[in-house]
Amino acid sequence: MDKKKELTIPKIKDGTVIDHLSPGTVYKAVEILGLGNDKNNVSSTATNLDSQRVPGGKKDILKIENRELTPNEVNKISLLSPYGTINIIRDYEVVKKYRVELPDEIFGIAKCSNPNCISNPKIDQDGMMRAEPIPYRFKVLDKSKPVIKCYYCEREPEDISKLI
Repeated sequence: MDKKKELTIPKIKDGTVIDHLSPGTVYKAVEILGLGNDKNNVSSTATNLDSQRVPGGKKDILKIENRELTPNEVNKISLLSPYGTINIIRDYEVVKKYRVELPDEIFGIAKCSNPNCISNPKIDQDGMMRAEPIPYRFKVLDKSKPVIKCYYCEREPEDISKLI
């Protein structure tokens, strides 16, 4: 490609770059990380870029200034995009780079899509919320897709991104 026609995203001094996001997931990543509500962190996005690593040959990228992700946030990204990589940037240099990896079980990140699951709160006839004190919990069946199953009701959600 002609260098004059390439679009570049400026480097960040400190923060996190999430690369190899599945195409079309960058805005969901912004949402689940709460970046739209945080005025202190500047983020940049790029969508539909060529990639040899992501199935389908396209990827998204998210750059977040002045913030490093927590392990729980990395797990959310791995549910959203199992081929993602996390790059920690300090003073414009990559100091740490790793692939996201789902654990064998997910706790409290995604809610069950089954409204009758014991992990979902219920509203009774009086309008009072009745809930079991049970956190959301999923078994990870396939880390590459990803495929998860509720530990309690065994439902396998089709679109995980809507449940995060």
